[in-house]
Amino acid sequence: MVQEERAYIWSDDLQLTWEDFNGKPSPGTTVVAVTASGISFGFSTKMSENKLVDYDAFVDAHFYPDKSWYIKEHANAIILDHERLHFDITELHARKFRKRIAQTKFTLKISDQMERIHTAINDELKQMQQQYDLDSNHSQNVAKQKEWQQRIKLELEKVAYYK
Repeated sequence: MVQEERAYIWSDDLQLTWEDFNGKPSPGTTVVAVTASGISFGFSTKMSENKLVDYDAFVDAHFYPDKSWYIKEHANAIILDHERLHFDITELHARKFRKRIAQTKFTLKISDQMERIHTAINDELKQMQQQYDLDSNHSQNVAKQKEWQQRIKLELEKVAYYK
């Protein structure tokens, strides 16, 4: 029997706490916390006479509590805010995914088109997550951390229509 992975879907009302980080740290790790998040998508199509007539798509940003973890002795509110922003960055890219879907003229190759968008968004997401950690020095650079928080807030507002 396959057990389904627990996941939280991003929402304005969801405020992650340390209690949501249920995974186990890797032995000998040098980081204090890890946020496991990602984007899922799916779609259905309506065809007529071998033509795409309509489609319905969904895109969600997920937080995976059983893969996310922290080291209690070193965790603090600043690090928690840093981890929360990783999830917000995932939501930002879910909205960008929804926007690209809305702007795309899909064909019978909708599956390939969706997969290309998904791959591109995941690449952009990975790059931004890495840049965020680099710029903020994993939350140690408080000034850069605040800059990133403001930046992501503004970026989320720009694509609020695609929430």
